[in-house]
Formats: sequence, structure tokens, C-alpha cells
Amino acid sequence: MSETTPTTPPRAEAPLADAPEMPAPQVREKAAHSIPGGLALLLTTLGVFLGIAMIIGGGVAGSGGSSGLAAALIIVGILTLLASFFCMTGVKMVAPGEARVIQLFGRYVGTIRTDGLRWVNPLTSARKISTRVRNHETAVLKVNDAYGNPIELASIVVWQVEDTAQALFEVDDFLEFVSTQTEAAVRHIAIEYPYDAHDEDALSLRGNAEEITEKLAVELTARVQAAGVRIIESRFSHLAYAPEIASAMLQRQQAGAVVAARQQIVEGAVGMVEQALVRISEQGIVELDEERKAAMVGNLMVVLCGDRAAQPVLNTGSLYQ
Repeated sequence: MSETTPTTPPRAEAPLADAPEMPAPQVREKAAHSIPGGLALLLTTLGVFLGIAMIIGGGVAGSGGSSGLAAALIIVGILTLLASFFCMTGVKMVAPGEARVIQLFGRYVGTIRTDGLRWVNPLTSARKISTRVRNHETAVLKVNDAYGNPIELASIVVWQVEDTAQALFEVDDFLEFVSTQTEAAVRHIAIEYPYDAHDEDALSLRGNAEEITEKLAVELTARVQAAGVRIIESRFSHLAYAPEIASAMLQRQQAGAVVAARQQIVEGAVGMVEQALVRISEQGIVELDEERKAAMVGNLMVVLCGDRAAQPVLNTGSLYQ
């Protein structure tokens, strides 16, 4: 049996009492200072051509006998050329759905989220991180539910990096962190609730999938918030009894269904018999003493509650013969 019940968690949700308490983040995302990369690329390209032109001009001046001017032009041209190439390394390309985390000598200075060409300090380093929406599907986990029955459970989580600084600097590997915390949350939810509740008012994994997945989303949000990750949606993709008890649990479910059906049939039959006795008494069709009423009730209950067609019996005498 597989059940899929999506749920979207609220953004502002109180943390669970049994959720792990994550340390306060040491760094938060902020915008990095940058300028349009197209302008910076144009200026650095002009600087390259200017440096080449000055070197060529110095060579021409040297051939004309002006050795001092030639040396000055060549030196300035080389410096201009090197400076232009160095500044050109500060041009960064940011694709849609990506961000660049900027560091200066190891210190976090900001994040670029604007797509296109941007120019930052050439002394900084830029790390690319995806801000696209991602899916993570856990493997089929074999756990024991609240009643100790082995069950198989798998889930799909839709998530997105919300704070790039926390994702890179607060945890060692945010992809592995999300994967591990998702599995831990699924296991924790599975052992908190039974697959099928014996009490009608109790929550169960099969009967209250929507409520359970809401609790799963809230717990996941509490677990991965340290990594700057936002949980968009969570759902159970697989939910079933383990193979070793599946047949026994199927028989139990079938027996429960039969009992429930019989109970409903009996309740309906009692109402019909009661109504029949009242109508006969009101309309004065026949006078029934207690023994005749008992016989009539027995016959009607057999007819209404039996799973086979009734076999009529013709009584040619009286009830007392």
C-alpha cells in the first residue's frame, strides 16, 4: 500500500518540543557590493588595448631615439596591461537560480543573487551555490511503529536554500545535512504513531496521513533551519507493513472490516424490527403477545442479518402446536 499526501508547512511555526535545539547561526546572508559586470568588462578591455598601445608606442619611440620616453611608455603599458587582466578576474557570471558567495581572505563579505555579469573585488573568491528548488527522496526505511509493528516508510521533501551563508558556513555539507535530517525526522515520526490506530480518535500513519505529514514538515523545518534551508513541501511516497507481517495484518484489516459491516447490519436490522413492531401495533394488524413478538423478532433478525437467502417455512398450525 502506498499513500501520497502532500502538505505545505507554514513559514512561521513554533518549534517542536522534541526537535533538536540547533545552535544560533554565526553568520547571516547579506548582499555583496558589486557593480554591473558589462561596464567593468568594457573598461578592463579598454585597459588591455591601452596597455598594448603604450607598449607599441614605446617601441616606436625607442626606434626614433627617445630611449627614456620609450622605457617609460613600455613600463606603464606593461603595468596597465597587467592591472587590466587582474581587474578582469573580478568579473563574475551569475546564472538564474544561482548565487555567488563572496569571501575576502576567508571572511564572508556578501552574496550576489543578481543574475548576469557582476564585478567584485578581484582579491575575493566566489563560490557558486544553487538556489533552485530541489527534491530529496529517502530510501524505503524499515522501522517499528508505535505498536512495535515493522513497517516500510519513504518520503519526498521539496526544499530550497534560503540563506546561502548559513548553507555554506554553518554546516559541513548542507546536501548531506538535509538528507540525514530528513531520514531522522521520518524515523522519529514513524515511531511516534501507529500504522493503524486501535482507537478511533487516535492519529495513525495510514488514517491521518495529512496531519502526520504536517507534523513531519514542522519537525523537518526545525531540524534544517541551521543550514539556511526552507522546507517547501513534504509527503509520504511509500507506506506499508513489512513483508513478514503484511499477510497477517491484511487478515486483521479484513476481520475488522467484517466486524464493522456486521455491526452496521445489526444496528439497521434492530431499527427495522422495531419499526415493524410499532407499525403492526399501531395499525392493529394482529395481536402479538410476548412469545409471538419474540418469535417474530427472531425470524426478522435471521432474515435481515443472515448472509444467505432466507428459506421460508410454512406453518399450517398455530405457534403453540
